[in-house]
Amino acid sequence: MRTRKEIEALENKILAPYAMKSQEAGARQYDEPPHEWRTAYQRDRDRIVHSEAFRKLEYKTQVFVIFEGDYYRTRLTHTIEVAQLARTLGRNLCLNEDLIEAIALAHDLGHPPFGHAGEDALNDIVKEAKIEFNHNFRSYEIVSKLEKKYPQFDGLNLSREVIVGILKHQTVFDMPGAAIPKEYRNEGPTLEAQIVDIADSLAYLNHDIDDGLKSGCISEEDLLESKLWQKAVNKIGADAQKNNREMFRYQVVKELIDRQVKDLLQATFENIQKLAFKSADDVKKHKGYIVCFSRSMKEERDELQQLLNEKFYHHWRVERMTTKARRVIRELFDVYIKNPKQLPYAIYPRDQKFSKAEKYAIICNYLASMTDRFALDEQKRLFEFKSYV
Repeated sequence: MRTRKEIEALENKILAPYAMKSQEAGARQYDEPPHEWRTAYQRDRDRIVHSEAFRKLEYKTQVFVIFEGDYYRTRLTHTIEVAQLARTLGRNLCLNEDLIEAIALAHDLGHPPFGHAGEDALNDIVKEAKIEFNHNFRSYEIVSKLEKKYPQFDGLNLSREVIVGILKHQTVFDMPGAAIPKEYRNEGPTLEAQIVDIADSLAYLNHDIDDGLKSGCISEEDLLESKLWQKAVNKIGADAQKNNREMFRYQVVKELIDRQVKDLLQATFENIQKLAFKSADDVKKHKGYIVCFSRSMKEERDELQQLLNEKFYHHWRVERMTTKARRVIRELFDVYIKNPKQLPYAIYPRDQKFSKAEKYAIICNYLASMTDRFALDEQKRLFEFKSYV
């Protein structure tokens, strides 16, 4: 049976010099003795998996609201796909897979119900109080104070590198907010965190194609405008296209992922060799991202992403669903802000006075904590007189 120290010694042998070693993990917010069997990042991963916010991801929208069908990705299945892709990439680059997995599993904890439609609705609301809603920062708040699992402290008390990876998570749809705490502002993300960022964009680009085709919101003819799609289809071959269409869709998406992963690994490894990092600290101090695609692959991905933006994300069915989601969030907020005493006691204490900005923040945090299903049920409870309280 391996002890923590033995696992850490093994990491020193098999991980690259630029990988983040568990024995060098940054300090937690509150001091805790190390675990006998698990490394710091294994412990972080386990705490995230057992959190309330992680369980709620099962009932939060990725693109399609949960009642649209059982096939489509939810925020939880998306998170699992990100973790799988990120670990694969990390293993090939000899990085710390436990740190990668911890960041990947936590990267979307702060998402509100109804996906980016819910986030946009909350951002429109909080602007009225001159504050910002940012799901990266909310993920940080969840793991640093909102989860209540331990008598000694609030939050999950995660390692520093996991916190930085959450706060500075960055993709086309996710950007770090302005409210990054001072102690984390000048620290760059590890290679492990950068791998999670790119795995996130890899996952959603490719599984959104799968979900879009399955739903009928985009067609194979639409995707023929993409060079990357054409290359994947040509690789699969004409015979595969004539047979089972479900199998064809699966094989093309698989080929798309494979092409991008190979390109990413090659381009990133070339960058690492040029920069000749001697430690994870060298990576943290480096300005700019090291994990990236080649220029040609980036252009092909951008073309495919633009096609999805036009044909899928703005399809009339998705637009209608997005508009309904925004309306639900707005209606719930308006009811609560007019009379906050309708909120549960634990959410809105009655023995305190709050400013306008504080009331907005309390209500928006409560809305962000909801699943799609809970938000829709709450709307019924508040607007339908015969509904149960």
